[in-house]
Order: sequence, then structure tokens, then C-alpha cells
Amino acid sequence: MRTRRALLYVPGNDRHKIEKAITLGADCICLDMEDGVALNRKAEARATITKALRELDFGRSEKLARINAVGSGLEKDDIDAVLPYRPDGIVIPKIETLEQIQWASEIIEAAELAHGWPVNSIRLIVDVETAKGVLNLKEIAAHPRLDALIFGAEDFAADIGAVRTPEAWEVFYARSAVVTACAAYGLQAIDMVTIDFKDIEKIRQEALFGARLGYTGKQIIHPNQVALVQEAFTPDDESVAHAKRLIAAFEAQQAKGSGAFALDGKMIDLPLVKAAERVLERARAAHKI
Repeated sequence: MRTRRALLYVPGNDRHKIEKAITLGADCICLDMEDGVALNRKAEARATITKALRELDFGRSEKLARINAVGSGLEKDDIDAVLPYRPDGIVIPKIETLEQIQWASEIIEAAELAHGWPVNSIRLIVDVETAKGVLNLKEIAAHPRLDALIFGAEDFAADIGAVRTPEAWEVFYARSAVVTACAAYGLQAIDMVTIDFKDIEKIRQEALFGARLGYTGKQIIHPNQVALVQEAFTPDDESVAHAKRLIAAFEAQQAKGSGAFALDGKMIDLPLVKAAERVLERARAAHKI
């Protein structure tokens, strides 16, 4: 599974922005056919994305394509257009049921078999951004082709009639539910967009808070968000050093037959050891260690 700290959306009908995105070092570049594209530019977006997938080298960035929602009437044309050019994954917005994921998975598997690609080599990432989607998280998160869930705060707030506030308490329940489902099913959790993309401190604080909640990455919509988000979802040197020391102490105690033990004046037991292991996993995924 790829590391997805910064998932950058790019309007699929804008070749210049796609070429620019490739130079930014984002973990994922999501070529968008949905919200980022006007209704009268959807066909243009499909054509631009397929040309980009065919012609451009995305380097180490994962190349994703976001189709329009299942039931929009556009989704079949979208997925059929991009699959022959083998994106790394398909992003589906506004997922509410397992059947919607299965619809896409069957089309993708047919394409994999037709082209001789390994089955499940094209992954699925889905947006959970409605009340029904949150209530159905248990069945949605269980699909074997899924790699990650994305939380869409703006759409969710609109769906339930909430007013968006800087504190974001109106979406906190759903935000927590998504990250919990990801933990339960071994998926990556991609946090909400910071729409105030010029507010550098807000981006930093929202990203750090998302990381503390357990999210593994964040959606971004502007080049100046890439480095800030990647930094927020990468453990710092102090955290890595502490995690290494804690695990080393735990292993030494285990060798002596001891259970819980004290380190730096704090009682250490298995939950803290697991937390330290997760810190090191994230550091390795970011190529920090």
C-alpha cells in the first residue's frame, strides 16, 4: 500500500495544472472529473486525463482518477475512459453503499483481465461524505479492493444541514467515525480539505489535528499545501527517537520476563508500545528511517 500523506486534487480539464502537479512531490495526484470540473467540461476532462495518463511521467506520485458519483449518469463514461490507461487507483465520491463499490470493482476487474494486468492491481479509494455513507461505514470499509477512505467534510456538512465553523465540531463525529472504520479494516484514512488554502497556519493546525486523530493523510487543493501536509503526517525526529527508545526498553524488559515498566517517570504497557510502533511505521513509510 502506498503512502498517502498529501492527496492533491487537480482539475482534469487543465493540462497545465496537471503538469505542474507532477513537479510538486505530492504523494498522490488525483485527476478530477467531479467537483473540480464544470458540467459542460466533463468530456474535455476525460480526454485531457486519458492523454495525461498516456503521455506524462508521474514519477513517484501515485496517479489517481476521480470519477463522478455513482448514479450521476456520468460515472460509466468516466471509468471506461481512464481504465485503459491504467491509473494506480480510482477515486469514487459520495459512496453510500457497498453495492456502489462493487459496481466499480467489477468493471475494474474486467479491465484487468482484458489487459492481462494482475487482479486488484488498480485500487479503489472512496469518499465518505454523506450521512448515509457514515452510517454504512462498516459494510463500506470491508470491500477487499479498498485502500483508503476519504472524509469529505464540506459535503457532509451540507448533507446534514450543519454550518461550517473554524472549530469543525459539527463534523467531528463523522470525522472520527471514518478514521475508526479505517483502523478497524486496515485502511488508510485521508482527512478533510482545508478550503482556506491561503491560511498557512490553519492548514498546519488542521493537518496536525488530523494526524493526532489517527488520519494518515489529508486532501489538498493547492500547491502551497503539499509540504505542510507532508510534514504534519511525518513523525518528527524527537518522536522517532522516543519511539525507538521505548521499544528498545520494552524488548529488554520482555527478555527479563517483565511486563509493564517505567520509562521517564511514566508507566509503559502494550498500548503505548503499539503507539510507538505506529510512529515508526509512519516514519518508514515517509522514508524518514
